[in-house]
Amino acid sequence: MMQRKLALLVGIGALTVLLMLRWEHVMTLVNLMSSKQPSAEPELPPDTITPIPGSRHLMVSAFKDHRLGGAIRVSSIICRQELQPLYCVLCANTDAKAVGALNQCAFSQAKVDVHSESFGFPFVTSDVLCMSPALQQATHVSITANPYANLTFLSIHNQEVKESFRYNFTVCISSLFGEYNNALQFAQTMEMYKLIGVQRVVIYNTSCGPDIEKILKYYRKEGMLEVVPWPIDKFLTPSTGWKYDLHHGDIHYYGQLTTLNECIYRYMYQSKYLLLNDIDEIIMPYKHANLEKLMGTLQQQHPNAGVFRFENHLFPKTQFDDSGRFRLPRWRSVPGVNILEHVYREPSRKDVFKEWKLIINPRSVEQTSVHSTLKQFGLVFKVPSDVCRIIHVREPRQAQLSKDQLFVDKKLWEFEELLIPSIDRALNESGVL
Repeated sequence: MMQRKLALLVGIGALTVLLMLRWEHVMTLVNLMSSKQPSAEPELPPDTITPIPGSRHLMVSAFKDHRLGGAIRVSSIICRQELQPLYCVLCANTDAKAVGALNQCAFSQAKVDVHSESFGFPFVTSDVLCMSPALQQATHVSITANPYANLTFLSIHNQEVKESFRYNFTVCISSLFGEYNNALQFAQTMEMYKLIGVQRVVIYNTSCGPDIEKILKYYRKEGMLEVVPWPIDKFLTPSTGWKYDLHHGDIHYYGQLTTLNECIYRYMYQSKYLLLNDIDEIIMPYKHANLEKLMGTLQQQHPNAGVFRFENHLFPKTQFDDSGRFRLPRWRSVPGVNILEHVYREPSRKDVFKEWKLIINPRSVEQTSVHSTLKQFGLVFKVPSDVCRIIHVREPRQAQLSKDQLFVDKKLWEFEELLIPSIDRALNESGVL
C-alpha cells in the first residue's frame, strides 16, 4: 500500500512539474505579446536585409502565399549549421487612420524550409513559413529566435490574388557587385529587351561603377527599372564565385539565389512572366518577332508548363566582326563591351553542363535555383535552341577555337534601325556620353 501511495505521489509531482513548465512556456508567450506587441509605430527595417534576433539568420521580405492556404512566406537566409526553433509574430493593422499602428498580434512557431541548392555554402536561401490561421488578416510579420528581443516587422505583400498584371515580361537580374561598370553592354541589353517586349527590369544592387550608376538613374526615371538595394556584404562575406570549395565565403555569389527567389514573389502579381537571367545575357527569340509571340506559341503548345528553359550560347568577346560596321567612334569613350561587334558563337558541347536560364510563370514556381527551378506546380519545358536561345557575350569558354570554327550569328543586327538610335539616346540622356 505504501509503495502504491509513493508511486501516486511521485506521479502527481511529475505531472505538477510538467504543468508548471508548460504554464511557464505559455506565460512566456503571453508576456511576449503583452510587452512586445507594438501599439504605435512599429519598427520597420531601414534596409532590405534584417537580422533575426537571437540567431545568425537574416530575413528579407514577406509575402502571403495563396497557393499554401494563405501562409506567410518570409524570404530568408539561414545558417544551416545553426538551425534552431524560430517563431512568427503576426500583427494586423486594424486602424486604417493610424498608419503603422499594429493593434492585434498572434504568436506561432515557424516552419523553416531550407532550399536544396546551396553550392556548399553555410548560409542558404530559405523560406520561413508562418502557417498559423490565427491571424489571416495580418499585415506585418516578424521572425525571432529570442522571445524577449526587440522585434523588427516586415510588411506582408501579395495580400490579394490578381488575374491581370501590370507587366507582361519582367527581367530579374540577381545582383550587381564589385563596382560593376560595363555601361555600354548594359545600355545595349536594356534597349534590346525593350524591342523584344520587356517592360520591366529588376536589379539587386550591392555596388556598381559611376557610369552604371548614371544609367541606372536614367532607366529608373524612365520607369523601366526597379533597383533594389542589396547590402549583403554588410552582414556576410559573399563569395564572388559559385562553389564553396573553390571560392569560399559565407554565401553563394552575393546571395544570387535569395534575390532570384525574392524577385519571383515581389513580381508574382505584377508580371505575367519573369525572365531569370544574368546582366550580360539576352533571351532572344529566333523564330518569333518578340517574346509575346514566342510565349504565346509555347504556352499554346504546352498549356501545363509554367517553366521554360533556354540554352545558353556563348559569344566570345575576344572575337570581333571583321567589317567594323558597329565600331562606332562615339561609343569608344563608354566603358564596357560592344555586343554588336561580337557575332561569333561557340558550338554547343554535348558533354558539358548547359547553363540554362528561365522564363517562368511566377505563380507556378515555389523555389528556384540559377539554372532550374527547385519546386514548381506546373511542368518544365526545354525550348529548342533554334526557337530561342541566350545570347551571352563574355570571356570565351572554348578559347582554343579559331574564328572559322565558330558559328556566325548576326541576330542582333536585325534590330539595327531602331536599336542604334535608342542606345545613343540612353547614353546621351544618362550623361555617360
